[in-house]
Formats: sequence, structure tokens, C-alpha cells
Amino acid sequence: MTTTEKPAKTGAERSGQVQSLVRALRLLQEVAEAGDGITLTEVANRVGLPVSSAHRLLSTLQLEGFVRFDGERTLWFVGVKAFTVGNAFLRARDLVQVARPYMRGLMEQCDETVNLAVEDSGQIIYLAQIECRQMMRALASPGARVPMHSSAVGKVLLAFTPANALTPIVDRMKLERFTANTITARERFDKTLRDIRKQGFGFDDEEHAIGLRCVAAPIFNEAREAIAGISLSGPAARVTDRRFRELAEMVQRTARVITREYGGKPPEDFKLQA
Repeated sequence: MTTTEKPAKTGAERSGQVQSLVRALRLLQEVAEAGDGITLTEVANRVGLPVSSAHRLLSTLQLEGFVRFDGERTLWFVGVKAFTVGNAFLRARDLVQVARPYMRGLMEQCDETVNLAVEDSGQIIYLAQIECRQMMRALASPGARVPMHSSAVGKVLLAFTPANALTPIVDRMKLERFTANTITARERFDKTLRDIRKQGFGFDDEEHAIGLRCVAAPIFNEAREAIAGISLSGPAARVTDRRFRELAEMVQRTARVITREYGGKPPEDFKLQA
């Protein structure tokens, strides 16, 4: 080794560098989640760091534009560079691409067909489907449409629509009957949406097609808006009352993971099943 070469860093030194990065990222996350700003002491306590260490890391993040400090209020806020990085993620993300591996995992768990759908012009449109291996299974090709009031995903998305926007939407809907189980009474439909909001999942009990049952849960974006739904569907002979709770919990868990991986958050008054 010549005199101009630097010795290789030890494992402990490399580990120390990674640890500092992890601590800085944790500080950045806490600052980001405190939308109204956060004090140095509070953010240090949240990540379990001495105030001096937290200040050193925050000062570095500030120099790089990831956080900013308001001296008058002595509060730390997210910086413009963090917004730039986050916005790049928003531009690059693809809901179907994010959801597909988790849809496949759900299908493997429950051995029923799994769907991803969004609202479009007052109807549900399917974006993707992972078919199960059963001989008898539900099929809905990408692009297929279903009225919102007769589908599990449709009712879920309506249930998590803000109240001031929901009423005019439902007022314009024609609660058309497709089967004997289709909900066509407005009062009952409104109650169903309230129940879905409380329990966190929706159910289609042969309401669009005889013999077909579906369970759905919402996927949220970063603004805590329900932008899509994931559902599993199968024949009533397999999606029985006895299996219903278990299947609903599986769908909710998958929706929670997709929401997180998509960069979203559920509404503050609602928590998906862990």
C-alpha cells in the first residue's frame, strides 16, 4: 500500500455509516409525519437519540434540502428536496405492478380468484385478476365493468367517499336489480355503506350474479383516499358463511400491505386489519 492510499474501512466503521443513515432516515420520516412541524427534543425522543446526535443529523439533512428549520417557532419541517424525491416516486409508481405480487400471494392463501378494480364513470372497472386453480372460478378480464352498487369493490369505494361527495353520487345511481339479493332500497343501501365504513370491508352476496360471492377491502393513496379495491371472488359453495371472517381478514391484510407499498395511508379514523 502506498502512502497515498487510505486503509480499507473496518466492518465496524461501515456499520457505523449505515447506522447513521438509518437514524437520519428515521428522523426524516418523523419530521414528515409531523405535518405541523416538530421540535428537536420531540423528534429526538421519538427515534431514541440524544438531542445532540439528532441535531447533528438534522443539520446535515437541512444542508441537503431534505428538512428545514423555522427559527422563530423552533420547529423542523420537511424540505423541498424530500418533496422532489417523493414526487419522483409518485410519477413512477404503477398500482397494478405494486399490487400484483400481493394479489398472487392472496390467491395462494385462499385458493380463490383475486381482483384489482377502480371506479370509472360510476362503475367498477377491473384492472387485473389472478385466477385461482379451481375448476369452478370467477372470471373478469381487465376492462370488464360492473355497477358499483352490486359489487363488493364498488360498495367499499363508495363507503370511503367523503360524506359531502357521497350523497350526490348515490343520488345519481340507479339501484338496478340483477338478482334477488341486489340491494335496491336506498335506505338499506345507505346503511350498508355505513356498516362497511365501520368494519373495513365490503361483501357481495350473490348481488350481481347468482352463485357468486365477493369480499373486498379498500386501497388508499397518500391523501388517505380510497382509490381502488382488492377483492376475492368465488362460488357461494366455497365462499361460505363459515369461511367469511377468515377470508375478509385475508383481504384486509393484503389491502393494508398494498396501501403501504403504494405510499398510501388509511383514514385516521380507520385501521385495516394487521
